[in-house]
Amino acid sequence: QVQLEESGGGLVQPGESLRLSCAASGSIRSIYTMAWYRQAPGKQREWVAQLPSSGWGNYIPSVKGRFTISRDDAKKMAYLQMNSLRPEDTAVYYCNADLELLSNTRAAYWGRGTQVTVSS
Repeated sequence: QVQLEESGGGLVQPGESLRLSCAASGSIRSIYTMAWYRQAPGKQREWVAQLPSSGWGNYIPSVKGRFTISRDDAKKMAYLQMNSLRPEDTAVYYCNADLELLSNTRAAYWGRGTQVTVSS
């Protein structure tokens, strides 16, 4: 059984920072692309940032320069450092990972999400 678990969300004021974490567990052989998505109230889920197993992070324009995605494959972790947060960043943030399992199957997995609220 594979699980992704996000943590680190919370309530912050505009301009402040948060660091989200995503922990992968289970019968994982390899971790390919890891990504963060978000879903604001009344809106569709949108891709925010992604980081392949080798290479650079990619970001949507609205977070570029403020958010940084990183990963630690030895720990099976992904992170999203969010600086200069804005009210429009308020959303539930989801971790997504492209995983190959010990059973040699490969699929994308989702966490349950963590709430980020930016408000004064």
